[in-house]
Amino acid sequence: MELIVAVYDDWGIGKDGTQPIALSADRKFFREATRGAMVIAGRRTIEDFPGKKPLPGRVNVALSRNQEEIPGFTLCRSPEDALELAEKAERAMVIGGGSVYRQMLPYCDTAYVTRVHTTPESDTFFPNLDEDEQWYLAETLQSGEENGIRYEMLKYKRA
Repeated sequence: MELIVAVYDDWGIGKDGTQPIALSADRKFFREATRGAMVIAGRRTIEDFPGKKPLPGRVNVALSRNQEEIPGFTLCRSPEDALELAEKAERAMVIGGGSVYRQMLPYCDTAYVTRVHTTPESDTFFPNLDEDEQWYLAETLQSGEENGIRYEMLKYKRA
């Protein structure tokens, strides 16, 4: 299983359920990387989707212990349920938020990380893979600058 995340220099990923700074280059990268895949997201992340609707061209899975139903999403109540579904998919990607990343990270072997070189205030953080001996930076996929903010799209692999 894979995951995709955008992090700031302090490995923050969001505040109040949304990204304080989102780059169009990262949104495009996300769309291309997840197209056709099963995507696994938590309830708060889904609430930040455009119109709170499932992402088109993907199999949408919600990981939530306390939701009854989310239209357009397959509901999984535990990481193990989500993993079981993911094993049947051709490609599965964890797309957030913070608690879903923490629960699903042990099952992932590839992480696509957009490093956004700025530090807005965040209340949710992703584990720093540069400080985790189980992960290594395998490849820089792309880099650039948008609105004066430098970024890189990086591919990490589990050691």
